[in-house]
Amino acid sequence: RGLTLYLPVLAGLLVLRQVGLFGSRGRAATESWQVHLAAVLTAGLGVLNVVSAILPRQAPGLAWLEAISPLRVAHGGRLASVVSGYFLLILAYNLWRRKHRAWLLAVIVLLISGFGHILKGASWLEAGLSFGLALWLVFLRPYFHARSDPPSLRYATQVLIASLVFTLLYGITGFYLLDRQFNINFDLFQAVRQTFGMFVGMADPGIFPVTRLGRFFVNSIYLTAIITITSALLLFLRPVIQRKIPHANELERAKQIVELYGHTSLAQMQLLPDKTYYFSPGSSVVAYTVRNAIAIALGDPVGPPQDLPITIDRFNQFCTHNSWTPVYYQTQEDTLSIYRQAGLFALCIGNEAVVDLSSFSLEGHAMKSLRTSRNRILRLGYTATVYAPPLDNNLLNALRAVSDEWLTIIRGSEKGFSLGWFDEELIRNYHAGVVRSPDGWITAFVTILPEYQKSELVVDLMRHRQNIEPGTMDFLFINVLEWAQSQAYQSFNLGLSAFSGVGERSDDPALERAMHYIYTHNKLYNFQGLHEYKEKFGPGWSPRYLICPAISDLIPAWLAVTEANSGQAQNLLDLLREILPRRVVAQPVPQNE
Repeated sequence: RGLTLYLPVLAGLLVLRQVGLFGSRGRAATESWQVHLAAVLTAGLGVLNVVSAILPRQAPGLAWLEAISPLRVAHGGRLASVVSGYFLLILAYNLWRRKHRAWLLAVIVLLISGFGHILKGASWLEAGLSFGLALWLVFLRPYFHARSDPPSLRYATQVLIASLVFTLLYGITGFYLLDRQFNINFDLFQAVRQTFGMFVGMADPGIFPVTRLGRFFVNSIYLTAIITITSALLLFLRPVIQRKIPHANELERAKQIVELYGHTSLAQMQLLPDKTYYFSPGSSVVAYTVRNAIAIALGDPVGPPQDLPITIDRFNQFCTHNSWTPVYYQTQEDTLSIYRQAGLFALCIGNEAVVDLSSFSLEGHAMKSLRTSRNRILRLGYTATVYAPPLDNNLLNALRAVSDEWLTIIRGSEKGFSLGWFDEELIRNYHAGVVRSPDGWITAFVTILPEYQKSELVVDLMRHRQNIEPGTMDFLFINVLEWAQSQAYQSFNLGLSAFSGVGERSDDPALERAMHYIYTHNKLYNFQGLHEYKEKFGPGWSPRYLICPAISDLIPAWLAVTEANSGQAQNLLDLLREILPRRVVAQPVPQNE
């Protein structure tokens, strides 16, 4: 009893204490405490069901039921206990996430579990625990409000019905035709009865098979039923899938808000067509996408500053209702305290490089390498030009050729979410800085985006041909920066330098110090080279953060962000290229390297 009941319950209580649920205060904390405790107890009962079904148990009082039942009551109760334990383990995770469908199924499975304990051996204590937990879940009904995916419910129902029909037909046909594999000959009625009895777990097939083929056939019935029912259950509990494409009115509303309040390098990215929008009552907008039940907001919510705390709270509630985990990617340092007050976990993921154009100059010893690169490229007859939108078709075709060659070099695909991609209708409306060779061919280009409420430009795409003169990219950026100065812009954003400046101090969190180790020692990607390249232009550095509900959400959050940024990656190999990028041996560049 101690191993199968008291020890799991004690372990669950210690886990709850460790995550701080017992130390919380307030109505929301009490609600969370009860939901999480119910989930832990459900998982504990699942383990108890599986273990107790293995233990020998006699139930003399049930002999009368065995005598009048055409099915094997004890065997059915034991199997029901194991199966219900398996399903309770699956449902416990979804109860933790407040899924309404999980709540409904858990109540049903707990009732089945209670009767299964009685049938397998009059296990009154385990049955009482099952019935008691089911009753408690009924009282907790208002707390389980997270939605599941409606189309997946219809598909799960179809899968379940089809699997039931297939398994029954498969079993009936097999028992009827495979007479020699069993010690009795099945007529059609017996085949139907035996298959149905096995399917509901109340028939013991051990006495029937006499050959290896017969045993395989019997086991295949159970295996087919378990696989199909489990698949239907997972579909039934599937989080809401974001299929919504923003309506033109929503996109226009988001554009008006971003143009009025947007002041970061991500402002233009928040309006790209791979985003969905959440609008708060206070006229703020969150640009997000959903990957693997994780809603990734790009940057901070955009809107009136005083509305930010309310918007974060409402968006978190919206995500919970859809069984999504809210994540905010590349948030600003000045909003960090608001996320922490909301009980969210923050991790610094790098620094953005911002060049102060009022002080940018090629004079001085620190800029010697840039001056050398520019002078060398000029002597070879190269020129650099910044084109204003709208870009004409001839220029777009030339940029497309460079872009295609660039994608071939990196053996990758177009990106997305926080990174731009080559789309002629989008690029047409951007500024473009290009480098031309002495014979007039474009060898490299960058696209440049303005911010809205800040006198700052942001580099987006940066691409070049395979065989370019050393120093070409230095030459291009120097000319773009000097052009931005001539247009009276105050700053130029070179983009995020991942992991740079993170965990450098001894008093930084252990996780950030681990990221610093990756930054300095990894062999897969030249993070330091990218940082050093941007450092040549003398920028200031501004930290950016990844926000998620808890530290345990970091790995799935990072994988979801990676998948979102991978854009048009179509298969696992493409995604692995994004997660484990090749070592950069060429000259590092901002953003899309």
